[in-house]
Amino acid sequence: MSQLNGKARVFGDNLNTDYVISGKYKFKTLDMNELAKHAMEDIRPGFYDEITAGDFVVAGENLGSGSSREQAPLVLKAAGIGAVVAKSFARIFYRNSINIGLVLVEAKIEADEGDMITIDVEHGTVRNDSNGKEWSIPQYPQYIRDLISSGGLMNRIKEAKRCIGSR
Repeated sequence: MSQLNGKARVFGDNLNTDYVISGKYKFKTLDMNELAKHAMEDIRPGFYDEITAGDFVVAGENLGSGSSREQAPLVLKAAGIGAVVAKSFARIFYRNSINIGLVLVEAKIEADEGDMITIDVEHGTVRNDSNGKEWSIPQYPQYIRDLISSGGLMNRIKEAKRCIGSR
């Protein structure tokens, strides 16, 4: 998880969970791969078809406000989003993302749609490779890095059970 590279998919402020995945889909299926096809469609129709695995969502303030359902970060992860960069996050969205192993970066960066971005989690930097600008970011504590590297909380628990069981 040291370094992530992806293309910026840029959004503004107050990107709430109902924009990430519309409420009209949340209860029709639990298949995240199916739901991922509808990511951001209310504000950017065709978003799913535009992205490639590893792209980053880059947004402004208050990303993930609204519903506390974990479908929003699950949909982003299922769509192949490699990380989410925003100036600030709603706390429940932040925690739900960490719990599923989705990398979040709290930083206000300058990026245009399609800019190539490098996130260096270990060294605490985000660099826009397209414009040459770089920002320092808060680093995750080691236990959070381990949690994300494991693919989320449930995978981390499974790993711990295997370690305990092998004693």
